[in-house]
Amino acid sequence: MLRAMALPLLPGYSFNRNAGKEKFHKSQHLVFCNGFRTVTTEDKPGIGGEPLFGQKTKPKYSAFPKGIGTPQPSWVAFDKQVLSFDAYSEDEVPLTNQEKYIIRRYKILFYLEDDTVEVSEPKMTNSGLPQGTSIRRHRISLPPPHEDQFYTVYDFNINKDVVFYGRTFKIYDCDTFTKNFLTKLGVKLNPPGQCPEDPYEKMRRERIDRREPLRPHQPVDTLKQFLQYNGKVLRFFCLWDDSTSQFGERRELILHYFLCDDTIEVKEVVPYNSGRDTVSLLLRRSKLPKYGPPGVHQPGQITNRVALNIYSGPEEKRTNDIVLDRCQLGKVDQEFYKDSDLFIGATINVWGRKVLLCDCDEFTKTYYKTKYGIENFTPIAQKAPPPPRKAPPPPKIERKIPPYNGFGSEEDSLRTCIGLVPTPPKRGFKKFMERDRCNTLRFFAKLITNKCVDQDRRFIISYFLDDDTLSVFEPIQRNSGFIGGMFLKRSRVKKYGQEVFKSEPSEYIEAEELYIGAKVNLNGHLFHVLNADDYTLRYMEENLDKYPMSNIELVLPKLKEQLTSTDIKQIFRKADPNFTKTLDCHTFRDIVMTLTAGRLTDHEVLTLVHHYGVPKDTISDTNILIAQAHKELKKNSFDNFERLLAICIYEDREKKKVLPTKDIRRLCKSFRLPVTDDLLRRILSRFEDSKKQINYELFFNALNWKVNLISPSEGMSFTKKRCEDEWLGTPSPIPEKRVDYFRLLKEMFGKDEE
Repeated sequence: MLRAMALPLLPGYSFNRNAGKEKFHKSQHLVFCNGFRTVTTEDKPGIGGEPLFGQKTKPKYSAFPKGIGTPQPSWVAFDKQVLSFDAYSEDEVPLTNQEKYIIRRYKILFYLEDDTVEVSEPKMTNSGLPQGTSIRRHRISLPPPHEDQFYTVYDFNINKDVVFYGRTFKIYDCDTFTKNFLTKLGVKLNPPGQCPEDPYEKMRRERIDRREPLRPHQPVDTLKQFLQYNGKVLRFFCLWDDSTSQFGERRELILHYFLCDDTIEVKEVVPYNSGRDTVSLLLRRSKLPKYGPPGVHQPGQITNRVALNIYSGPEEKRTNDIVLDRCQLGKVDQEFYKDSDLFIGATINVWGRKVLLCDCDEFTKTYYKTKYGIENFTPIAQKAPPPPRKAPPPPKIERKIPPYNGFGSEEDSLRTCIGLVPTPPKRGFKKFMERDRCNTLRFFAKLITNKCVDQDRRFIISYFLDDDTLSVFEPIQRNSGFIGGMFLKRSRVKKYGQEVFKSEPSEYIEAEELYIGAKVNLNGHLFHVLNADDYTLRYMEENLDKYPMSNIELVLPKLKEQLTSTDIKQIFRKADPNFTKTLDCHTFRDIVMTLTAGRLTDHEVLTLVHHYGVPKDTISDTNILIAQAHKELKKNSFDNFERLLAICIYEDREKKKVLPTKDIRRLCKSFRLPVTDDLLRRILSRFEDSKKQINYELFFNALNWKVNLISPSEGMSFTKKRCEDEWLGTPSPIPEKRVDYFRLLKEMFGKDEE
């Protein structure tokens, strides 16, 4: 017998195990798993990728070989796709004679995206067992001897046992999605089975079924009617004619029928000044019997059920039982109104009151048309027939208002004549809200007097559009001999020459009577209006129906009637020797006023100047305004321009470097920019474009006096802070600019006269 002998470890005696081997690289730590970079742990192979001694390789793919299916990772291809299996387990119950085993039902969920498994048990009432998630979601390894592998989709089937950590689960069914998915994979599904019934649950259910109720029970199902008609109410307009009784009358009622529980409530419509107390309900919500009032019933006579007392056993051991009287021999029958009893023209009994149904709403008509097929819904007149014609009423006595007595205002004295309790006169609130604050018209005027000391006095007339009041302010002039200040307090001014003590209301000065060139008498002082501010002129041009002297279409025909084309053409040519086609405003005014012999007012001449004026250079004006703003900003040490620009950039969502003018004005007000409102408005108008927007970088860079300081010598004083009614400066009646008379002649007399 030959015995195997080991060869000695000498050169030439050992077998070369690396013969034919080509890979001798060291295995790396980073590998790809399901499309992700991961670090290998105990699965790292040896030299050349060969497994180490005793090492078992795990499959790279759980169910599909490489190259089958979509190239997407599994967590994308099978996202939110779960296989659901119904299973049960049979557990032994020791130390009890009521049951030997217990059947527990489970849901096995297999997540296709990562081959994880979750086992949960539905909760049952009074089971006495911890239920819910039995095995949390994770990958579960196969039972030995294949514990190095995990469960895949091919390991699940109907009528198949699966073992999770030593517990056996019997799969007896699955959902439709799981069946379709396994069928597409080629898995042959077994027929579904049945879950055996738990013996303890069966015994407990039989015990509950045999148990008698502790009290008589008769189910009354009203839930269906409530769910179907909850919130749906039929409404009828009714009439209760009680005119036959003493002090009775016809009363209008509203009946509500609630479809959810067949109850009725009745409300009374109480007209104003009827003399009756207003009550919320004539009949509170309840079921209405047809034949009422039925009389007084004994307590317990009107019940939903009738119970009978039964005594059983001898007197010593007698027990009291209660049995429900199914025959209901002692029940009092009552018939209540249903929806089928209500229709237009029907008379119902509301606890002894005969109520006539006259009309109903649209929902009620639709309900009866759909359910009962009723088509006729002709209403019945609810109003009482007109009484017999009486004698004509006596003529109405005209109220005579006594004349004004001089105490208080005329409106206040009139309120004492209208009622016993005087009330303050009503104010035009709508007019106040539309014309509040900014709607103030300011005019520059002088006194018409023969006194030499008063001829040089100038006044500011402010007319407030919100309440038709006006005030007169005299600017302070040095060495004039007059103190200046408020000349006339703000109030409504009557037209001069009216009778004071009279019954008719007085006439007051209106805004249409104030214009350039007008002469207005204010409490005996005659004023001549010389000029107006820019806002007033714009307001007149926007309201041409009230100020026809600002309408160029009316001024041109009036001027054309007074002039001939030859005369005016020669006069304009003589005044313009260089043929510049323009004239100075003062020269133009003197020529027009001379030719028309004063038939045109100063305001109409100013309208011609505004319409045919040549636009002057606004750069110098802008520099003057900015110089004045720099002076005020430097005086108050305001240099917060970087924060202003930062807020503008933040609000500029579209990054166009422009913002609306109102937003820039609001931002300046919030930062308390130390300039007057009039100066700020004029500067904003210089930077505003046609879309009412301003380039905020150019605007704030121009106001930055530290970077772009304009010398005060380049501009002149624009305005100063004064009271609200003060409008400083003595502007010329006509602005200093030139007029294009050539365009005026062309529009008046046509091209032939050029």
